[in-house]
Amino acid sequence: MADPSHSPVALAPALVFLGAAVVAVPLFRYLGLGATVGYLAAGAAIGPSGLALISHPDAALAFSELGVVMLLFLVGLELEPSRLIAMRREIVGLGLGQMASALAALAGAAAAMGLSWRGALVAGLALAYSATSVALQAIEERGALNRPWGRRALAILLFQDVSVAPALALIPLMAAGGGAASWSSALLAVGLALSAVALLVAGGLKLLNPFFGLLARAGTREVMTAGALLVVLGAAAAMEHAGLSMALGAFLAGLLLSESRFRHQLEADIEPFRGLLMGLFFLSVGMSIDGAVVAGQAGLLFAATIGVILLKLVLAFVVLRVGGSGRMEALATSAALTPAGEFSFVLFPLAAQLNLMAPQAATLGLAASALTMLVGPLVGKGIEIAYRRLPKSTPADAADFAPDGEEGTVLVIGFGRFGQIANQVLLAAGVDVTVIDSNVERIRAATNFGFKVFYGDGGRLDVLRAAGADKAQVIAICVDDQATATRIARIARVEFPLAKVFARSYDRRHTIELIEAGVDYDMRETFESALAFGGATVAEIDGEDTRAADLVEHIRSRDRQRLLAQIEEGRIQAGGDYVYREPVRPEPLTAPARKSAALNAETRSVVAGDAPAERGDADVTP
Repeated sequence: MADPSHSPVALAPALVFLGAAVVAVPLFRYLGLGATVGYLAAGAAIGPSGLALISHPDAALAFSELGVVMLLFLVGLELEPSRLIAMRREIVGLGLGQMASALAALAGAAAAMGLSWRGALVAGLALAYSATSVALQAIEERGALNRPWGRRALAILLFQDVSVAPALALIPLMAAGGGAASWSSALLAVGLALSAVALLVAGGLKLLNPFFGLLARAGTREVMTAGALLVVLGAAAAMEHAGLSMALGAFLAGLLLSESRFRHQLEADIEPFRGLLMGLFFLSVGMSIDGAVVAGQAGLLFAATIGVILLKLVLAFVVLRVGGSGRMEALATSAALTPAGEFSFVLFPLAAQLNLMAPQAATLGLAASALTMLVGPLVGKGIEIAYRRLPKSTPADAADFAPDGEEGTVLVIGFGRFGQIANQVLLAAGVDVTVIDSNVERIRAATNFGFKVFYGDGGRLDVLRAAGADKAQVIAICVDDQATATRIARIARVEFPLAKVFARSYDRRHTIELIEAGVDYDMRETFESALAFGGATVAEIDGEDTRAADLVEHIRSRDRQRLLAQIEEGRIQAGGDYVYREPVRPEPLTAPARKSAALNAETRSVVAGDAPAERGDADVTP
């Protein structure tokens, strides 16, 4: 039996973290400052320099870096290789321009403050990097990952991640004086890193889809989640072992799965872990702010923080404008890149350890980096407010902030027999369609139609969001399970009010459920086929189609009126027996032309009620 005396000690840090997040994040969101600033402020409040509720934030920071790893995996899932190739100009051109200009300016400023050229170069490098976690959090909060300025910010961040390996090789080289052995070690490290990337990409292309296909056939959601975590953390560990950032490994894994049919299911499985760990990361960064340094060097630290933000903002703005960005796009992108990167928490301690700078200077650099993470999002918020108030002087400025609209116009949930036939019409009409299904074989079949297809449970809100339900014009529910269809209809009506909801119905009672759930259109799978069958029979007997078509339309209209009357009766009697508690007996929708006749003794007995009817079509109204 567990010793209860240890429980408070084990639970105390978790309670402090959760309590700080629950109080600070809603407050800062209410103030319009975003969740990131809330986490940072909460971390500063509970850390050693605040209330000292947490005395050792380093362990939490190391663990919470997994949040950045999860975030980069999700970013990789959002990109297809074709889009990444299309972004090569932005990645190389804008990324190199931003890093080179920021490095030169910040290293020069550090040298002017008295650091040696080696120490100044490390300081400039550490501060030139941007905080991937802060930038992407800000982009996500504004829904801008698929907007031009969000993509350009992502391109620069990707270049920075790729440049981590050369930077890590450069610093020991400077400390060793740049001898031949050092250069040889640096080249070996770069070669190892490139080989690791090539090996990861080759292995991922060959193994990832079969791996997740095998897990999907097991039919257990927890196994898919475990597999996703295994891939993310395995790729991150492989890249770290090769001297690259863990975030780069996770990004590559996500990129390799971006065109997989399992994309949205994986995204939904990873998202909860990413959110919790990202929150812990920002709390840990806030806790790492050294209050003694802030108090003792307040003036210098304030000047350094503002100077770093302004320099990075102006230089990135110039690079982006030269690269063809619009004015407001360049401002928004530059603001997202102002906070110093998570890599600074590695570079400054490493520089002090290698005697490239004094420990006091490294501590000041760490404090300035953390403060830029706190102040940087406020700059982005200020630019957003200014953008809303200022007139849009050019159409390009307005277009910079418009989404691409890449989500499907119609989101189809279910690709069985019904869904396949419905999609044939959509395909023939040239409609942009996204298909979700939880059956691996049906997903494979859907790829033959040219749709965007993804493996996932369409009854989960997170999967629907990831698939673009909030951007879809129509959500078409084609699943064959009644309860699932009704649940999806209710979710769609509440969570995606702008979308029209079309649903496949099983029978009359199911249709009533769907109408009450708020669907815009329902189709009973047996009713319409039976009408067509009956109409064709009448047309054959008449020798022409006119009367049959009129009769079919008349019966369809009367059936709809009957449905509405049943719904109204059910509401008046608070779910009365006729609609919900008793089987609805099939009744003629038009008066019969003659009295029915039983043709044998057994039939006469059944009609008279002397013999029980066998369960069959009589129990189910079409």
